[in-house]
Amino acid sequence: MDKIWNEMYEAAKAVRNERRISDYITCGEVSAAILSGSGRIYTGVCIDTASTLGICAERNAIFNMITNGESIIKRVLAILPDGKSGAPCGACRELIVQLMPDSYKSVEIMMDMEKGSIATMGELTPEWWISY
Repeated sequence: MDKIWNEMYEAAKAVRNERRISDYITCGEVSAAILSGSGRIYTGVCIDTASTLGICAERNAIFNMITNGESIIKRVLAILPDGKSGAPCGACRELIVQLMPDSYKSVEIMMDMEKGSIATMGELTPEWWISY
C-alpha cells in the first residue's frame, strides 16, 4: 500500500463524524476521499435526509473537487459505517462515468484498506450506457 492511500484514508477518517443535524437529517456515517488529477485530496461525508435529497460521501467529495476547479479523479476511497472501506454505489459510479467518459475505467477504487485490495472502475463498471 502506498503513502497516498494512507493519506486518503486519514483525510476521510478526519471528516467522519456521525451526527444528527435535525429530526430529518443525519450525516457523517460514511466519509470519502478523492485523489484529483493534480494530486490534491478532497473529502466529503454522506448526508442522509428523510427524502431523496441526501448525497453519498463520494459524490460530496467529487462535488468539492469540482467546486475547486478540478475534474479529473485518480483514486476513490470511502470509509463505510463499520469503519471498513468499500466500493462506491451505482449513483457515484454514474457520476464518475459522466465526469470522465473517456477515462473513467482507470480510476482506482480502494475496495478493502485492511487487505490492500484495489479495483479499477473498469473492473467494477466494465460497460456503461455512456460507453456506446
